[in-house]
This record gives sequence, structure tokens and C-alpha cells, in this order.
Amino acid sequence: MDRSARTRDVIDLSAPPPAAEAQAAPAPKTENAIPQDEVARITDDVITAMKTVYDPEIPVDIYELGLIYKVDLEDDRTLKIEMTLTAPGCPVAGEMPGWVQTAAEGVDGVERVVVNLVFDPPWTPDRMSDEARLALNML
Repeated sequence: MDRSARTRDVIDLSAPPPAAEAQAAPAPKTENAIPQDEVARITDDVITAMKTVYDPEIPVDIYELGLIYKVDLEDDRTLKIEMTLTAPGCPVAGEMPGWVQTAAEGVDGVERVVVNLVFDPPWTPDRMSDEARLALNML
């Protein structure tokens, strides 16, 4: 099978889409190699795993901080994660992607994890959840 023609499940952990996009018609269902109920379980487990990783300088997990931009689960069960840091000069910039990879590798049903550190778009506090804002006394 041509790799470019393969479908894959996308787990989008970014902020909710603008209202106009949220009302768009749902995409048609396609046949995936991974059953949808398993994708849902893996999604929940990936979120749980991401919530175990903390920036050592901030008492909030990276998921609630909004540092995880995108997660793709491919048919071969490779989990591709796009993440960022609160600042490019973060002291743990060289270590945090490894922490994320290790956490995601513990998810049952994931065969391989690839973490890509990106800085576009740059992280802003707007990406934080209400839970993170409350923990940081920013509400």
C-alpha cells in the first residue's frame, strides 16, 4: 500500500476550534487499521500519560499547560507528538521531549513514539486550561 494513501487517526490535543470550524460537517468515516474504541482508549491513556510530565519550574503538567500541540496515531501504531516549551530557552529543552516519549511509550497499544519539538506557533498562556490557570492563580 502506498504510504501516502494510508489513513491515520489524529488525536488533536490543541485548543478547541473557532466556532465557525466547530459547526463544520463531520468528516466521513474511513476504514482504519485500529478500531475506534481502541483509538478512544489510547487517546485517554495518552492524555493520562502526558499529565505525568511536568516542567520542573511550573507546578502544572504539560498537558494542562497546553504544551502538547498535536498527536497522530498512525496505522502501524506509531504515536507522533508535536510539542513545544513555554520558552525556547527553557532549561529542560533537551530533556523534556525524552520525558514525553518515555511517558507515551508506556501506553498500551502504542508500538513506537516520535516526539517533535516545535516553536511555531509560539506557546502563550492562552493555551493553558482553566485547571492550569487555577493552579497558577491566574484566574
